[in-house]
Amino acid sequence: MQTAAIIVAAGRGSRMGGEVPKQWRLLAGQPVLAHSLAAFRAAGVGRILLVLHPDDMDRAAPLLGPGVEAVAGGETRDASVRAGLLAAGGAERVLIHDGARPLLRPGLILRLIAALDDADGAAPALPVTDALWRADGGRVTGAEPRAGLYRAQTPQAFRLDAILSAHLHHKGGAADDVEVACAAGIGVAVTPGDEENLKLTWPGDFDRAERILAARAGAQNMAARTGARNDNEGGPAMDIRCGNGFDVHRFGPGDHVTLCGVAVPFGRGLAGHSDADVGMHALSDAIYGALAEGDIGSHFPPSDPQWKGAASRVFLEHAAGRARARGFAITHVDVTLICEAPKIGPHAGAMRAALAGLLGLEPGRVSVKATTSERLGFTGRGEGIAAIATATLIAP
Repeated sequence: MQTAAIIVAAGRGSRMGGEVPKQWRLLAGQPVLAHSLAAFRAAGVGRILLVLHPDDMDRAAPLLGPGVEAVAGGETRDASVRAGLLAAGGAERVLIHDGARPLLRPGLILRLIAALDDADGAAPALPVTDALWRADGGRVTGAEPRAGLYRAQTPQAFRLDAILSAHLHHKGGAADDVEVACAAGIGVAVTPGDEENLKLTWPGDFDRAERILAARAGAQNMAARTGARNDNEGGPAMDIRCGNGFDVHRFGPGDHVTLCGVAVPFGRGLAGHSDADVGMHALSDAIYGALAEGDIGSHFPPSDPQWKGAASRVFLEHAAGRARARGFAITHVDVTLICEAPKIGPHAGAMRAALAGLLGLEPGRVSVKATTSERLGFTGRGEGIAAIATATLIAP
């Protein structure tokens, strides 16, 4: 399922003060918005919508590029979120994030995406631990129970169709998107938030954010030098996995071969227990390999008749789902098809698009290419097709 991120940054930030809106001020040498962009990219989100004030479109130019686009916001936060949701057509899941929260980490994004497998909405929050008072005129007038109370954060994640309908029917004035969702009857799961995911509201918040980013950079540098674990989110600073897969299928009767999800006209077909998509099989094994979870046969035994003739997308979607469930983002895949015929080049673009759609990646993170074996071996003799694949996974 394709996931899109909406970063809402059309406000003027009057409480912060200064001549430049806070989302465009420099933080650790980069505009505030650049930090959230980097986090979504690191989590493998391939489509990012920046919802901006019309006066800020020129400022945004250096941040735009493949997978990142600007959308004009409205006069209120509600209007800006609606503009972003309407522009996100084609996505199935959406993460709505306040541009004033630049300390977002990829691990939080991955937890939210995984939570949407079992819920229509998910949002990060921290339980309230301090005592709560009521006051009048600077004097305490009473205390309030804090049981069951949480401090809300963003991004807040939803099924796109559900949250768009909720916003279109809401009267406006909501504090956040969870309030809109609850008014529409959408169930929202609470996921663990991050104490460092602060919102830049007052001038002193910039100093605190600078200190947090400096500490993170120092911890990552130390981990890189020593190989030590950095428990900034209860685990390593970044867990990078690389898996490879290899598969072979012989030619048999047929009038086409299915490769990376695309039917390629040919005088023969590929023989196999499923639809024999050698490219998807190799890529599925690459993902399973990166997770150290065996191969396709471990999860879909060929002795089980229910998988006879199954579409190989079933295997690839399962492998990708296993990666998400364990907190990994698939950030890049590379498939090489080895054959003398058919010609792969004319179909490589369609294959990349098919794989990107299944994995929720932008096409620039998907590679499909082909080579021959110089007429050597079984592929050189035209007896079948082989494929090798590599997948890169990251769990921040």
